[in-house]
Amino acid sequence: MLAATVISLLVVMGLALARALLGPTIYDRILAVNVFGTKTVLLIAVICFTVGKPEFLDIALVYALINFVSVVGVLRYFEYRSRMGDTAHD
Repeated sequence: MLAATVISLLVVMGLALARALLGPTIYDRILAVNVFGTKTVLLIAVICFTVGKPEFLDIALVYALINFVSVVGVLRYFEYRSRMGDTAHD
């Protein structure tokens, strides 16, 4: 059962990576990177459960925080850039 979970997470991560590379807009790509990061956290948690070492869950939590902060930062950057681009044409 755990092998099926790991395989399905890897498939979803591959699909998210494909969306990140092929996404038509920047927001599709950012969302795909966020999904990839979330699935990575889940994969780390499943591996921790499989191995029986709950100490590595701290790594998953730190990775989740880094993923969240970086996605919010990138979205703020593109929001700021789009606002500056709109005012430059006025």
